[in-house]
Amino acid sequence: MKSKANIFEETNFNSPQFIPILKSGGVGGSPIGIFDSGYGGLTILNEIQKQLPEYDYIYLGDNARTPYGTRSFEVVYKYTLECVTKLFDMGCRLVILACNTASAKALRTIQQNDLPLIDPNRRVLGVIRPTVEVIGSITKSGHVGLLATVGTVQSESYPLEVKKLFPDIQITSEACPMWVPLIENNEHTSHGADYFVLKHINQLLSADSEIDTIILGCTHYPLLLPKIIQFLPVGIQVISQGELVAASLTDYLQRHAEIAAHCSKNATIQYFTTESVEKFSASASIFRNGNIKAVHLELE
Repeated sequence: MKSKANIFEETNFNSPQFIPILKSGGVGGSPIGIFDSGYGGLTILNEIQKQLPEYDYIYLGDNARTPYGTRSFEVVYKYTLECVTKLFDMGCRLVILACNTASAKALRTIQQNDLPLIDPNRRVLGVIRPTVEVIGSITKSGHVGLLATVGTVQSESYPLEVKKLFPDIQITSEACPMWVPLIENNEHTSHGADYFVLKHINQLLSADSEIDTIILGCTHYPLLLPKIIQFLPVGIQVISQGELVAASLTDYLQRHAEIAAHCSKNATIQYFTTESVEKFSASASIFRNGNIKAVHLELE
């Protein structure tokens, strides 16, 4: 295993050690695939790597076709399945959809319809369920707010999942269409972002004044957390997904030894994007520290 100081070093994509990982089946073990339509999944990768630094990871951002949030269920499913299949072809046996829109609009169909045909021994997990599972132990009023993209709000995935586990909890949702562009244009720390953050917080709390817990239902939103906390009344808790997803994955690997046994442990991270590598590397630095070297990937 590499030392902790070397965790953030990038793989040499021309070295022999990289080639076997890309072969189907993942000779010598399989990296864990992390998929997002853009950059927000990097906040999930940050927390997963903190809790599970010894594993190998492949991050795939479908940046050329982002955003997914405004697209139909059919298109999101099609794009997500293409990217999941590509990660499988690259040797991953376990893929995390580090994207709320993909988790909301594609996860269930892929799990139920596609995995049995592709390979029933492979797994695809999302970010919504791990987030929902903690709600019952946090809210005291039983009133929970959701700040998310238009696509995630329209899917109603959070209210549906919450009702399955906690039928008495009421979810109020607020779509924040400007938040992702602010973050990806590195304007999230500017005074100009204050207006959009305050606007949606006020609209959410006006819809339900009893909210005592707010879910950040987009993997970009942790970068706005300082401003969100600044404008929230005292006593309202904010749930950010990264740590919850990482803890859930840790628990999953402990409970599924047959999956964990196939996951390789060399503490490497490989980045792939469907966009230009220069643009990805520049924007990814907003979400992760260090010089990120990505490889361009064409999807069929």
